[in-house]
Amino acid sequence: MKKATLAPKHVSFDPSKHLAHTPPSKVHTMKELGYPDSRGVSPIGVSEPFPLFSAEAIQLMREEVLSDEVFSKHKYSSNIAQCQLRGYAAECAPFVYDAWKSPETLAIISKIAGVELVPAMDFEIGHVNVSTNSEEEKNKALKEDENPIVDWHTDSYPFVCVTMLSDCKDMVGGETALRKGNGEVVKVRGPQMGSAVILQGRYIEHQALRALGTTERISMVTSFRPRASATKDDTVLTTVRPISDLGGLYHGFAEYRFEILEDRLRAANKLMRDRERSKRPFDTLAMKRFIREQIEFLEHMDKEIVDDDKVIKGLLDDSHLISEDLKLQQSRKRAFAAVD
Repeated sequence: MKKATLAPKHVSFDPSKHLAHTPPSKVHTMKELGYPDSRGVSPIGVSEPFPLFSAEAIQLMREEVLSDEVFSKHKYSSNIAQCQLRGYAAECAPFVYDAWKSPETLAIISKIAGVELVPAMDFEIGHVNVSTNSEEEKNKALKEDENPIVDWHTDSYPFVCVTMLSDCKDMVGGETALRKGNGEVVKVRGPQMGSAVILQGRYIEHQALRALGTTERISMVTSFRPRASATKDDTVLTTVRPISDLGGLYHGFAEYRFEILEDRLRAANKLMRDRERSKRPFDTLAMKRFIREQIEFLEHMDKEIVDDDKVIKGLLDDSHLISEDLKLQQSRKRAFAAVD
């Protein structure tokens, strides 16, 4: 992996030049993956890989992401992934930031996902998973069963778009493994350079399998949530809290959740006012149900915003997992790591 030692020159994101989108050959529904229709925020589970960004766009992203500034200020590791770059886009990567905030990009992502989406928060734009090997390590890995790049997990946010920043022509493996509703594991082909996969990762257990035959695998993961304030928001901070600047993460989380609450309160007040003006009776049951839902919404926020001194950097527990056998596997791995 060749890092960019100099600060990259800024090139503005131009959708007409930097998007190279072709629709995916297929999208797999949650029902096809063995999950009920009520699970998640969309009937779409995962897409096949599809071209998204041009070669120039990927090169510009790499120049920003692989800078010394990003690695020195924004590099994290955890018990499920060794090298991740997070929370850098607004400060260090204007091209990456603008690419994911572009209305044209969001329209593509939303159409495939089956629901109108926006980036979860600025802090989560352009999260990067990095796996590198020397030539010797590459050849050794071809003969051995290597650990995954990112172990079994569910995402903190409803949807993710995973974009490949590495050349995959000699790559063997690198798929995303998905756990179906019946426990069966299926693999989705990994994207080629500039291509992407969209996954409703909050509701599907998955892992990023190691790629062999290459010296690097660098993928960019941008998280999304539904734009509509009335849609449920099941976001948790379990998998991101230990690998984040807590001030930046908590600010972004609180800001968008308060905006959702503000929209909901304004809509409820308008409905109540319109009913009164049309001389319709006050709907006590509906109002109490709405109030209870917003109390639960705030209680969930309070639960996710954990006191700073209680967060252990780099250590993810198993509360993000669904399957009991995967929770047991994670527990054993933590026990072995503690012994080592």
